[in-house]
Amino acid sequence: MKGTFNLTQPQRLASLVIDLIVVAIACGYLFGTFYPPLGDKGFWGYSALLAVLVGSKLVTPFYVKPADAISYSVPAFISLMLINDWTQWSINQKWGFSLAAGFSLLIFILGITNIISNAVNADWARNLSNRIRVSLEYLGLPQFIYTPLILFAIFSYHLDSALEVAIISIVIGATVWWSLGDFLIGVFYKIRNSFFDKTLAGVAGQIVAFQEPGIVLLRQKYHGDINKHDLLLVHDKHGPAKLVVALDYVGRSEGILVRTVDIKSLSQESQTMIGNVPFSESAYSIDKDVLKDICTKEGIEIAEQSSIVGLVAQDTSIERLYFEVVENKELEEGRLVSVYVGDHKVLYQIVGGLTKEEVVQQKNTFGYLRGQAQQIGIWDEEKEKFRQCAWLPNINEPVYLESKSEYQIQVDSVGHFPQSNYQAKISNIHELVTHNTAILGILGVGKSMLAIELVERLIENNIKVICLDLTNQYANELIDFYDAGYEEASLLKIQSASEQDREEFDNNPEQGGSLPNLSQAIYADLAEFLDPDNPIKLKIYNPSSFVATKQKSEPKSYQDSSGWHRAAGLFSVTPVEITQIISEASLEILSDEMSTTARACLVYEEAHSLVPEWNSVVNEGDKNATSGTARAILQGRKYGLGCMLITQRTANVTKTILNQCNTVFAMRTFDETGKNFLANYVGRDYASALSSIPERHAVFFGKASSCENPVLIRLNDQDQFRTIFRATHPPAELPDVASNTEEAVQADDGFNDEIPF
Repeated sequence: MKGTFNLTQPQRLASLVIDLIVVAIACGYLFGTFYPPLGDKGFWGYSALLAVLVGSKLVTPFYVKPADAISYSVPAFISLMLINDWTQWSINQKWGFSLAAGFSLLIFILGITNIISNAVNADWARNLSNRIRVSLEYLGLPQFIYTPLILFAIFSYHLDSALEVAIISIVIGATVWWSLGDFLIGVFYKIRNSFFDKTLAGVAGQIVAFQEPGIVLLRQKYHGDINKHDLLLVHDKHGPAKLVVALDYVGRSEGILVRTVDIKSLSQESQTMIGNVPFSESAYSIDKDVLKDICTKEGIEIAEQSSIVGLVAQDTSIERLYFEVVENKELEEGRLVSVYVGDHKVLYQIVGGLTKEEVVQQKNTFGYLRGQAQQIGIWDEEKEKFRQCAWLPNINEPVYLESKSEYQIQVDSVGHFPQSNYQAKISNIHELVTHNTAILGILGVGKSMLAIELVERLIENNIKVICLDLTNQYANELIDFYDAGYEEASLLKIQSASEQDREEFDNNPEQGGSLPNLSQAIYADLAEFLDPDNPIKLKIYNPSSFVATKQKSEPKSYQDSSGWHRAAGLFSVTPVEITQIISEASLEILSDEMSTTARACLVYEEAHSLVPEWNSVVNEGDKNATSGTARAILQGRKYGLGCMLITQRTANVTKTILNQCNTVFAMRTFDETGKNFLANYVGRDYASALSSIPERHAVFFGKASSCENPVLIRLNDQDQFRTIFRATHPPAELPDVASNTEEAVQADDGFNDEIPF
């Protein structure tokens, strides 16, 4: 039944004429006239053959609906009734008549049953209707319905002439089951195209409907004519010639259709390359070489069409993309997709998905998967960063899945978008400090590794780093920048000061206990460290290692058996208060000079224990201490002082400091308080995804980010980072501070009274 060439309607009409000429030649040879004789001898031609040829060529060339099958079976049955001569027929003729009439009646009953069951709102009825529809796609073809009539006519009226049987059988085979007209037309156009026009390879399908905007439904003539991602030409009277790409198959009452989407209206020059294509209700395939030239001219990537995963859906905004998923494989949270907005390729990052159901008609529903993505921006190749797109894509615009590529780490990259080589960078290392940074996430997801990488970058940029580390991890991880011997001597000096006057009280509560000595020792140590002439870049304190006392109130007199005495209560200094001392001392030392660039960064590791929220403190003193630290951070920016805050308990960290962190790395977290807080920074979509993102991944956003919007990135592995970074930025040799070390271990009994503590 299938010809060698898919034809347009005018070509099918020409093919019908050729087939009729074949019939006319056969009739002229057999009967002496160029048309079948009247009466029984001509039944095969008038009632059957013409119905088959007209039906298959013009009425239903692509697809037979149940209603079409009924329209073919009824005339076939009536034709048989008109020649019914039951009493005069032999038993064999009666059997042949019964089979032919029974088949027509069966097709009619199936068609009626399909229509009735399609109107019943029940699963069994829909299943029955669908099975019948599929069966009638083949059994309802005019070739199937009328062939029994033709065979009956040959058996009943031509069996006495072997020549008539042979020639009529050949004619039926050459016109009904293998169309000589289709073959000759196809050969003609192929020969013509080989000399004059190589553009059109043939008709791939018939246009069934336009679903504005941008969707065209096609019916392929035979299964397999159109494959997913095929590029086709549509040129109808409703608009200019355009290329469409095949997306998927959709079910309708009239069968399975191919859904395509516009990707480009062709320029006049490209239309000239195709040639004079008439307006048609068909979709054409195009010669591969010509298609390649057209796509090059129009800026279309042919390979890109196979990566279409969806269509832009309603509710899409400038910042947020919703898309109907048409290809579900390889989609996952964090992957990048792209959409063309005008001539710009805009990238979005998938942040979620959900199933949707829409009502198609009164009782039919259409279920589909809806993806959700956040705008990343337009990639600036020269600056190697994303810039914001200020507009949104058209509805039904194709959504492309960005291909996987291997991450080639660059020196200034902190990570990359998952399964791509698009990289996220620190846009300004100084703003990472002066505008403060927070690294948030549960235990074991890579917070400290990220912080250690950022500390190394700060040191390389000549920014001094003061780590307050309760874990003692930084000294080991940053050993190349940390002179353990010298720092141990400095810490011994501070601890020695904290032991002096530990049990002593004073009439002035602020001078009681060893806290004043500790404060002065820390101030002196930081003053030496923050001296611009000091080459040392890293200082590490463990606030919990300092043991000191403080006096809260004036001494009171009391009497016992030995007489009158004066005493005051002394209390242990907490890590929160040590944090305040270090923070305020750093601010005081740096406040002698304004600065627009970063000079020093305070790193608060386990920040929930160093700067706790007011409802998480153990005593009132910690509330005041946290407030003092927060004031130091708030005032520090104009002097080049900032902080990096690392915590696994966002809810337990003072919001006074967190709210000042204009750069955020949000890693996996579960508590709702933390996610609600982060939603103000990274948006509700990214915040909702934080409970499921993998280790070593973070939502990165803020002043120091190279991306204008929040992004989910895969962070650098430490070994990979150090290999690349230290190849161009090797750690400097630690300065010779042996003489300072020897001096530092000696007891220091005097302190500078001018230090404001």
